[in-house]
Amino acid sequence: SFIGVLDIYGFESFETNSFEQLCINFANEKLQQLFNQHVFKEEQQEYIKEKIDWTYVDFNDNQDTLDLIERKPVCILSLLDEECMFPKATSDSLASKLIQKLSFHPRFEKPRFSNTAFTIQHYAGKVTYDTRTFIEKNKDFMIPEQISLLQRSQSSFIKTVIDNMIKAQQSNTPSIGSSGGAGGESKSAFKFTCVASQFSNSLNV
Repeated sequence: SFIGVLDIYGFESFETNSFEQLCINFANEKLQQLFNQHVFKEEQQEYIKEKIDWTYVDFNDNQDTLDLIERKPVCILSLLDEECMFPKATSDSLASKLIQKLSFHPRFEKPRFSNTAFTIQHYAGKVTYDTRTFIEKNKDFMIPEQISLLQRSQSSFIKTVIDNMIKAQQSNTPSIGSSGGAGGESKSAFKFTCVASQFSNSLNV
């Protein structure tokens, strides 16, 4: 038997919030939903099933915020990955696309005095993100030579991490920079997948 301790990043909201803050706050939204699912949703369903007399506990369900960030086909991460496919994409074009496609969502807002920002109403509060450097950071992939080197590591942990990452890359996630081989497949087993897709996949393991 053992006791597990989960150490996570705290929710972040700074004067300027970038791609890193979006990923960290996305992870915290996931953990909050996990907590909601087990502590509120499943427990109260069990009370109903067993006909226990109790007072319903109302809670802030953040599933709609998660949908805004990751639910395909149209969400923040999918639009970010899509924009990374275009060589001439800029922070302005990314912000414009997000506002055009997502302004209907109740958790999404357009700041009044910025052309490169957007605001998400998180469970912990509103955070405004600046899209400058989003595209560059989302393309920060590892080249095949680096992957090959890490696969030869003597550390079983490193090997496991890399093998799991390759499996994620070979799934149907957006990729950039892949060289075409026969049948349009990449010559390498590793695809250049955007960081946002990698991060989202890692949270669903």
